[in-house]
Amino acid sequence: MQCVSFDAFRALGLPNTRYIKPEQLFRHKAEIASADWVLFPQYWQLGGVLFGLKGRIFPSLASYFLGHDKVEMTRAFELMAPANTPWTLIEPNTDSGAERIWSQMPVPFVAKLPKASMGQGVWLIRDRQDWQAYRESTDVLYVQEYLPIDRDLRIIVVGDQVVDGFWRLQGFDGFRNNLSQGGTVDSRTPVPQAAIELVLNLARSLDINHAGFDIAMVDGHPWVLEFNRLFGNTGLPGLDMRVKQAILNYLMAQERTDDPDDDPNEPTPPLKVAV
Repeated sequence: MQCVSFDAFRALGLPNTRYIKPEQLFRHKAEIASADWVLFPQYWQLGGVLFGLKGRIFPSLASYFLGHDKVEMTRAFELMAPANTPWTLIEPNTDSGAERIWSQMPVPFVAKLPKASMGQGVWLIRDRQDWQAYRESTDVLYVQEYLPIDRDLRIIVVGDQVVDGFWRLQGFDGFRNNLSQGGTVDSRTPVPQAAIELVLNLARSLDINHAGFDIAMVDGHPWVLEFNRLFGNTGLPGLDMRVKQAILNYLMAQERTDDPDDDPNEPTPPLKVAV
């Protein structure tokens, strides 16, 4: 199995994988076209790699498409898991759209930029002044009900399996739990099974095969906040290696599934990522 990757960090240690700088896409057309897998292409490369070079990509197209925009992501969550999706209102950033939201959503509520990650582009709206500041930063109004939590879960999926999960405690601002925003890890408290089952249901039904899901628990009930296609691997010791091993196992399993000469009942041999 020969792979090319456009992400040096996430491909480091994967066997038979050639890293190509994203801006060198056009210089390596033949190599990309002949690869068994194209790993972690950038969003702007998808059209050419998928439809032009007929490349097979990882993560999946669904992981890219849904992970690129919270509006699309939330619509999919509402369709597949309506009982686990926080109440969300989405409107164009017009005076009438803003007023419709303000008249319906009780304060405090959470407002987000549709295309942001790592806890950036998130506001806790307490009053009209907060609301106006948010409106000045976006063309699309995306707001969700405020959930009474002081922590959330990060659950990592590769392929159709959960690789790991942990709690993230609130950061310095008393609002966001992202590690990049000062949140801290609690690896001792078990991850609730209900959260794991929700994540697996969403990942498998939506064909999301590489993601860090953010889940809130309220009175034992899991709520899906969002997922990040490119998630951090620093939450737990050894997490980076476990994720890479899971990627390798998944890609090899897909190769075996696609090979008509393979016996589907034959166990997959253990694979190792280079250290």
